[in-house]
Amino acid sequence: MSKKMQDKRPQINMNTVKRLLKLITQTYKKRLVLVFICLLISSVVSVCAPLFTKTIIDDYIMPLLTVENPSFDGLRNLILFMCAIFITGVITTFIYNRIMVVIAQGTLKNIRDTMFTKMQKLPIKYFDTNSHGDVMSHYTNDADTLEQMISQSLPQLISSVLSIMAVIISMLTLSIPLTIFILVFVVIMLRVTKSITKRSGTYFIKQQETLGKVNGYIEEMINGQKVVKVFNYEERAKDAFDKLNEELYDNMVKANKFSNILMPILNNLGNLEYVLVAILGAYLAITEMVPGLTIGVIASFLALTRSFNQPIKNVSNQVNMIVMAIAGATRIFALIDEEPEVDDGYVTLVNAIIDDKGNITESKERTGKWAWRHQHHDGRLEYIELKGYIELENVDFGYEENKQILHDISLYAKPGQKIAFVGATGAGKTTITNLINRFYDVEDGKIRYDGININKIKKEDLRKSLGLVLQETNLFTGTIKENIKYGNSDATDEDVINAAKIANAHEFISMLPDGYDTMLTQNGSQLSQGQRQLLSIARCAINNPPVMILDEATSSIDTRTEKLVQDGMDKLMEGRTVFVIAHRLSTVRNSKAIIVLEHGRIIERGTHEQLIEQKGQYYELYTGAFELE
Repeated sequence: MSKKMQDKRPQINMNTVKRLLKLITQTYKKRLVLVFICLLISSVVSVCAPLFTKTIIDDYIMPLLTVENPSFDGLRNLILFMCAIFITGVITTFIYNRIMVVIAQGTLKNIRDTMFTKMQKLPIKYFDTNSHGDVMSHYTNDADTLEQMISQSLPQLISSVLSIMAVIISMLTLSIPLTIFILVFVVIMLRVTKSITKRSGTYFIKQQETLGKVNGYIEEMINGQKVVKVFNYEERAKDAFDKLNEELYDNMVKANKFSNILMPILNNLGNLEYVLVAILGAYLAITEMVPGLTIGVIASFLALTRSFNQPIKNVSNQVNMIVMAIAGATRIFALIDEEPEVDDGYVTLVNAIIDDKGNITESKERTGKWAWRHQHHDGRLEYIELKGYIELENVDFGYEENKQILHDISLYAKPGQKIAFVGATGAGKTTITNLINRFYDVEDGKIRYDGININKIKKEDLRKSLGLVLQETNLFTGTIKENIKYGNSDATDEDVINAAKIANAHEFISMLPDGYDTMLTQNGSQLSQGQRQLLSIARCAINNPPVMILDEATSSIDTRTEKLVQDGMDKLMEGRTVFVIAHRLSTVRNSKAIIVLEHGRIIERGTHEQLIEQKGQYYELYTGAFELE
């Protein structure tokens, strides 16, 4: 490996190791103590057989050769004692393996829970800038490697270390010179192991990173399969996948190439060590250079040599798995450590009782009316009726630094008004609605909701007062009723039906075999695009929001269904503030104000009739002289 590559070699993150161990120990401390005791017993038992070999040869077999009527009672008792010890080893091995399964699965469950909980708190920006497939890879590939490490690699590593210590102590009791020779050989084996695992570890880490990219690309291709086929993009998609797959293949081959040559090298070194120990032991015994070096001692030492090499091989074999798991854990902790969505709001939404004079009092019960509870910094408590008055004042914003999207946007929408945004792709239409939802925060300027700066409103309460219907429908696995109630979990069956009727979805739902109990899977693939959109509108209607945002809600719907949607929306917008983004200008004709955007600036505003009279860009759009891109 070149020096340049060595300089760029990823290192095991020790903070990740410490954090992972802390995560395991703080939950399963007592069980880990039991596992350690079982591992210790199992390791001691593993060196008993070689030690018994010395006793059997020197104390029983050799003396029996010189006795005419030998008694085998002592040998029988020793063998029975050995059997009892080995059975104990089997039992302890069984116990710690069972416990480690529970610890591994429990730890992974906690990690998945933590990741999913954290994912719910992440800002929209995280999902806009990270591949969904790569995020999924945290739950699959990274979690799988971590599970294997905890349930298999970690116990084997600890067991091997304990076994090595037990073997060294046993060797020292038998022959110090032979033990020194073994340790010299072990140093050579460890240097070889370190050299090889250092190279394989680099590519195992890269393998996990590339695997996330491959999963992300596959997820994109599955979701966009219709687009791929309609544009005959199969070959280009395959070429792009082949490039990613080739990179993954290259990293996996290099990782496993170094990993797979390790065991043959160690096996051959172990065999060479075994032969040299046998020759050296025989020479020392014959020359009597070492007192007490008997045939039994040499036989036991040779057996211990085998017992010594196996744990070293196990350690070497598990190092790569541990490196790969730590790489996965680093990615998992990176997700968990992502900055959550910041919410410094303190104005909350409460149930309200409003008398004839407009006085507002807070109610603990549901009243059907809402108010903003504004606790001022000077201690003064103010209640403001939730009406849905939205105002943007000199708003500037950019998703990236030094790349501004919106420039000095000012507009207002009163309750009951329908405000339409028109403009080419990238003009800033969706960005404005993202700011109203506080998916992103403005860089400069203010957005007020019922006269309150929305930065002062808690995001949860702000979004509770907003309804959002997107061009891309998102239905979840469950019944139609459950999907509609997603907008209000406390809604009754009657509320569900009323919401469906408002959205003009009741008719088609009633025609389904199971009606509202029809089970939806795969984003409601058994329904048409228009039907899915009607359910999205019903889900929004059941929440009864004072402000609604329709982002290209009718762009993927046929003309007949569009009329149904428009009728439903006309019912729903009564007394509500509605923001509409649409390419079809027929859907915005009845808007109170139509705002034309270009490159993040408002270039025209007015009613349909006023804009037609101005004969500006809206006029050109409406008459077909200019088309939206």
